[in-house]
This record gives sequence, C-alpha cells and structure tokens, in this order.
Amino acid sequence: MELIKSYPSVKYFLLDLLLLILLYLLPAISHALLIPFYLIDPMRIMIFISILLTSKKNSYLLALTIPLFSFIIDNHPVLIKSLLIAAELSFNLFLFYSLYKKYKNIFVITFLSILVSKLIYYFLKYVAIETGLLNSSLISTSLWIQLTVTVIISLAVWFTSKNINKKFAS
Repeated sequence: MELIKSYPSVKYFLLDLLLLILLYLLPAISHALLIPFYLIDPMRIMIFISILLTSKKNSYLLALTIPLFSFIIDNHPVLIKSLLIAAELSFNLFLFYSLYKKYKNIFVITFLSILVSKLIYYFLKYVAIETGLLNSSLISTSLWIQLTVTVIISLAVWFTSKNINKKFAS
C-alpha cells in the first residue's frame, strides 16, 4: 500500500487497469443480464472518473486508448468508429479542461463539453458514412437517451465538484 501512495503513476496504472477490465467485462455482463450498458455511455463515464481520480495526462491516455482497447479485445466498435470515439472523448476532455479555466459552473461545463463533443462526433461520423468509410446509421442510440445520460453525468460531476475544485486548485 505504501508503494501505491508514494508512486502516483502506480496508482494511475492500477486504476486504468481496473477501468479497462471493467470495460472489457461490460459486454459479457451486459449479455448475461440482458442490459444494454452501452446506452449509459460507459467510456465517457470512465473518462470523468479519471478526471476525478487521476491526472489530466492520464485522462487523455484513457480517452485515446479505451475505444481502441475495446476494438482490440472485443472487435467492437469497428476500427473507424473506435477512432471516432477516441477523438470524441479526447475533444470532450479538451473542452472540459478549457472551459474549467474560464468558468466555474461544473454542471454547465460538463454538459457543454459532452454536447459539443457529441456534435463533433456526429459530424465526423456523417463524413465517414458519406465517404464510405463506415457502414452504419448516423444515430444508433436515441437522442433522448443520450440527452438523459448527459444530464445524469453532468449532475454526477456537479455533485462531486468539491473533489474537482480541490484537485484543480492544487
């Protein structure tokens, strides 16, 4: 335990490993319980958990690697969609950190960073579909579900904003 306290990178590695294992097991759990967990946007939830518990650098690492890890392990989503999701999550982080520097309303910052990153994602997905790089429908999860999940994530981040404020103040 002392090793983990003295080396934050070990702590971050162990947390990353735990998050990746959880994401890896999520499809199996989803199939076993017949619950479509992908609807709750687990990759984004992991990114916001990372914001709360690890460093900015680590959060970006997770944003870039979680979708690719999912593709390598489960072959889902397809590679081009994994790259689009990695870009979306990275842009989400960029917006969150950029907005946090200027504004302090965590709910609004979280909500806007998710909303704008989703708009960018759908634009890029549209381009991928139109150019034939992706054979998929533009919107596969109901916009109402996405809006609800975005509000819930934003509220959760807002409820834990004391941790974020302390972390960013230091």
